[in-house]
Amino acid sequence: MKSTAGPALVDALTADVDRLRAAEPEVRQDLPDSVHKMRVATRRLRSLLRSYRRTLARKPVGELSDELRWLAGLLGVARDAEVRGERFAGLLGENGALFDDKAAPGEKSTPRNDFGARLVAEERARYEAALAEAVAAFDTRRYRTLLGRLRRTLADPPLRSAQADKPADKVFADVLRHDFRDLRRLVRAEPQGSEAERIEHLHEIRKAAKRLRYSAEAATDMLGEPAALLARRAKQLQTVLGDHRDAIEALETLRAHAAAAEEPAFQRLCDAEEAAAAKALEEYPAAIEFLRHHAL
Repeated sequence: MKSTAGPALVDALTADVDRLRAAEPEVRQDLPDSVHKMRVATRRLRSLLRSYRRTLARKPVGELSDELRWLAGLLGVARDAEVRGERFAGLLGENGALFDDKAAPGEKSTPRNDFGARLVAEERARYEAALAEAVAAFDTRRYRTLLGRLRRTLADPPLRSAQADKPADKVFADVLRHDFRDLRRLVRAEPQGSEAERIEHLHEIRKAAKRLRYSAEAATDMLGEPAALLARRAKQLQTVLGDHRDAIEALETLRAHAAAAEEPAFQRLCDAEEAAAAKALEEYPAAIEFLRHHAL
C-alpha cells in the first residue's frame, strides 16, 4: 500500500492498463467475453482519470482520455450488438429454434427465414463487422500511440505535487465523497417530465454509479472495507440500471423493425423487453437506499 496519493493512483492505473493489454490478444481471437473485458478496462481508465483528475495534470490526461473514449467507442459498437444478439437469441430459443439443421457436414447452419432468426443474424453480423473494425484499429498508428501514451503515463506520471504528495487515504476518501455526492445529487434530481427524459436521466445515474464503483475499487487498498462496501453497492445500482438500459436499447432496435409488427416473434420480443425494463426498475428503490445511509 502506497502512503501518498500519486504512487497509489499510478498503481490503480497500472492494473487497468494491464487488463487492457491482456484483453487485446483475446479480442483478436474473438474469445468469449473478450470485447467486454477490454471495453471495461478502457472505461475504468477513463473513469479513474476523471475521478482523480486533481492529482494529474490536465492537458496530458485530457488527451489520453479522448483517445480512450475513441477506443471504448469502437469496442462499444461490437459489445452492444453482441448483447442484443444474445438477448434476442435467449428469448427466442438458441440454435435449434433459430437455425435450420440441414447444413452439410462442416458447413454452418443458416438462419431460418423468420423475423426472430433474421434479427439475431443481423445483430451477429453487426458484431462481426464491428469486431473486425476494432481489430483493424489495433494495427493503426493511432492505437500504438495510445499504448505509448499509457506507458509514458505510468513511467513518468504527470502528477500535481500539491495533491500527489498528500496522504493517499485522505485524497482517495475525498474523491469518494465527491463521486458519492454527485451520484446522490443525480438521484435526488430525477426529472418528473416525459418517459424519454427519465430514461436518459437514469442512464446518467448509471454512469455516475459506475464512476463511484471504479473510484471506490481503486481506493480499497487504502480505505479497506468501507470502500469495498461502497463499491459493491454502487455496482449493484449500476447492474440494475444496466439491465434497464439493455432492455430499453433492445426495444429501440425492435421498434426500428416496425414493419414486422404483425409477426408473432416481434410482439413476443417487445413484451419480453418491456417486462425486463419494468422488472429492473422494481429493484431500483432498493438499489439506491445506500445513498441515504452510507457513511463515508
